[in-house]
Amino acid sequence: MSALLRTMDGVGRREGCRLGSNRRYAASIDARMDDRILERVAAQGALQSLTTDELELDRKQVTTDPRPRRVRAWVRFGAEPILVQAELCMWTDRAAAIRFRVGSAERRCWVWSGAVLQD
Repeated sequence: MSALLRTMDGVGRREGCRLGSNRRYAASIDARMDDRILERVAAQGALQSLTTDELELDRKQVTTDPRPRRVRAWVRFGAEPILVQAELCMWTDRAAAIRFRVGSAERRCWVWSGAVLQD
């Protein structure tokens, strides 16, 4: 065992800790990986949104939130579903309009209300 490892073992490292783990920046690294996965999935197909027939906006009351709240929502790019961090902008009793970012681009779509999870 080298002198450096002996020193780290005695002072800086606790038994059972893995070398190479980064607890301080773990959330940031996870967020970057989530962004990369989202970008890869988004490149595979078009963002799916509910149709005007499904929305029935001419018959349903629409509520618009002046201060959209943060939610998680299931969206589809092509046939691929993915859970995204989004803002809930408008809703009816059955559907929700959300916006979210993929890279530097803002995306918007309507999803069924059951696809939206409150944070």
